[in-house]
Amino acid sequence: MARLLLIAAGGTGGHMFPAQALAEAMVKRGWRVKLSTDARGARYAGGFPAEVTVEEVGSATFARGGIAAKALVPFRIAGGIIGAVMSFLRDKPDVVVGFGGYPSIPALSAATLLRLPRMIHEQNGVLGRVNQIFAPRVHKVACGTWPTALPAGVTGEHTGNPVRQAVLDRAGAGYIPPGDYPMSVVVIGGSQGARILSDVVPAAIAALPDAIRRNLRVAHQARAEDAERVTAAYDSAGIMAEVQPFFTDIPRRLTEAQLVVSRSGASSVADISVIGRPSILIPYAAATGDHQTANARGLVDAGGAFLIPEKLLDATSLSGHMAAILGQPKAAEQMARAALAQGRPDATERLAALVQDLVKEA
Repeated sequence: MARLLLIAAGGTGGHMFPAQALAEAMVKRGWRVKLSTDARGARYAGGFPAEVTVEEVGSATFARGGIAAKALVPFRIAGGIIGAVMSFLRDKPDVVVGFGGYPSIPALSAATLLRLPRMIHEQNGVLGRVNQIFAPRVHKVACGTWPTALPAGVTGEHTGNPVRQAVLDRAGAGYIPPGDYPMSVVVIGGSQGARILSDVVPAAIAALPDAIRRNLRVAHQARAEDAERVTAAYDSAGIMAEVQPFFTDIPRRLTEAQLVVSRSGASSVADISVIGRPSILIPYAAATGDHQTANARGLVDAGGAFLIPEKLLDATSLSGHMAAILGQPKAAEQMARAALAQGRPDATERLAALVQDLVKEA
């Protein structure tokens, strides 16, 4: 019978998308793959290969619900662990890989109890709560962002964060530096952190020197409730802008961009670096453990991005950083090269190779 990979992941896109990429790679390599998640995570499973078996487990988080719900969390997790142990005894995985989130606790706990080969993948530059617990208890820690803050005595391997095929198709696309011709700026806020960018970016662009501003075309991803006022702000400044709650063709827009202004979520940083574009990153201040600042560190230290802490963000500071890039073609081109050097388009293959290494070492 083919080898079995058990993937455990929580119910957010940040956990599930890299899990899906690994599942696709291992199915192609002839492995059987199971996904262990909760009901919320199962809603993300539609994109997984049809060959992947989805197993819902009992789990819970202390982050939601009232006092009574929180009191039941340990019991629900314990029940999930017992269920995972029984499942593993019936069909023993050759490797268990956790991608974070509370729903990964049962599978990783069962793998630890049964001494099965196991690994975690952390997407951000700071370990999530669950991955922090298991990092000293697994055989390998794969890091999507580099450097990643790890507990003492734990060694990580930089695999990178898997990106969508649409991004891979444009990996390393040629960069056209800024000049006296139409230029594109892409603004990506993310669902949680988009409002402050909607408040500041239009004013920052309006404050740019006329020689730069008159050539700009802006694609600004804003929340639906902010779209009308953002559009009006660009219109009043005479700036051509397309404002939408979500762009389905972000890879194409990144490819055409001279500059990206973005939050520094792990997936956004991975996309920017794999394609290779200069960026100004504004970490989401409310992110757990300030992990978005950690996510940005590699690109910033390499010279591929500027970082502006949210508390220091205003139209004047942002406009100055934008002018420094859009007004200096050679510097912008160097930033694009530096960003590209940080990209890991082979992240999925690196993860798959670690899975196979675990089997050899078992």
